[in-house]
Amino acid sequence: MDQISTADKEQILSYKLFLQQEYTNFHLSFDDEMKFYNAVKNGDFEELKKTMVPLTDKQLGKLSKNPLRNMKYHLTITIAMITRFCIEGGMQPEAAYTLSDIYIQQLDECTDFDEIFNLHREVAYDFTERMSKLKRNVGYSRTIIKTSEYIYNHLNEKLSLDEICDEIHINKSYLCELFKKETGITVFQYATKLKIEAAAKMLLYTDYEAATIGNYFAFSSHSHFINAFKKITGLTPNEYRKVNYKKHFGV
Repeated sequence: MDQISTADKEQILSYKLFLQQEYTNFHLSFDDEMKFYNAVKNGDFEELKKTMVPLTDKQLGKLSKNPLRNMKYHLTITIAMITRFCIEGGMQPEAAYTLSDIYIQQLDECTDFDEIFNLHREVAYDFTERMSKLKRNVGYSRTIIKTSEYIYNHLNEKLSLDEICDEIHINKSYLCELFKKETGITVFQYATKLKIEAAAKMLLYTDYEAATIGNYFAFSSHSHFINAFKKITGLTPNEYRKVNYKKHFGV
């Protein structure tokens, strides 16, 4: 493909701006875009519903002559922007970027407009829900936040309460008491919950066998993984994959 010179780019830009003015075909305003991204960042579902624009809206601009590819490009940009806004709002960067990767990989597999439309909605609502939960957790003490961050960053390891306490420099009995008081569950219940939530994403968006996923998250045995998974989700890993794969991908 031939490179476009700077002068040619300026000429094309001027011409397109002229056409947009002539036919009142303007892009979505900056303020409207920011309202949408801030709604996600703030976990505000009401504002999200008001500001979420379909990817087929002409105000979003034309990135490709191919309509399907045009929608994919816009959703890729949307995912990238949402990810950065949520990190700015307090979401752990590794969690945000990993979730972004999962959704972009899923987008790559989309073959029709309905799949992209549904994925757009899922991305926006998933990130908004996560930010809403994060906002509700703002009242946690620094000790609990540091404990949570350590657990999240070591989900694929067999967690030790002694190691956690050494890392955040706190007495073990005090941490256990404080964690239960602030969260309503124990440290290990919380760790197991996060492991299962991450495992559920892998079951839905990857081809790894359930046993492999359970092993990755350091469950002591496959039966331990199955029992923990069913206790939290109400389904075995294989049941969860079958039910939710149909729900998400319409098969």
